[in-house]
Amino acid sequence: MTKQKVVVKVTMTSEKKIRKALKIAVSISGVESASFAGSDKDQIAVTGEGIDSVELTTLLRKGVGYTELLSVGPVEEKKPNAAKETNPTVAPLYVDPYQYYYSSYGMPYYAYAYEI
Repeated sequence: MTKQKVVVKVTMTSEKKIRKALKIAVSISGVESASFAGSDKDQIAVTGEGIDSVELTTLLRKGVGYTELLSVGPVEEKKPNAAKETNPTVAPLYVDPYQYYYSSYGMPYYAYAYEI
């Protein structure tokens, strides 16, 4: 079997219901991880192998309240780009130890030495 991702929208009004919803989501067989998703953190994304999405939705409806099954699909695996691994060029750093000179007035003036 392949890994799949199930996203469920759950109405969670209290901290107690949030914990209960995550407990129910993790208790289903085949679940590897469960996390919050969405802008309001009202969705639970569950990943694993052989997850029964109908069973997950039914248990969440019984335990927490209103639940809506949003999507079921394969997990998208990210592949690293080898083209982005380029060596950056390093510019030499020129440090002048005599950068600050003081005049007889006590006011500092700056003299900069430029590399030729």
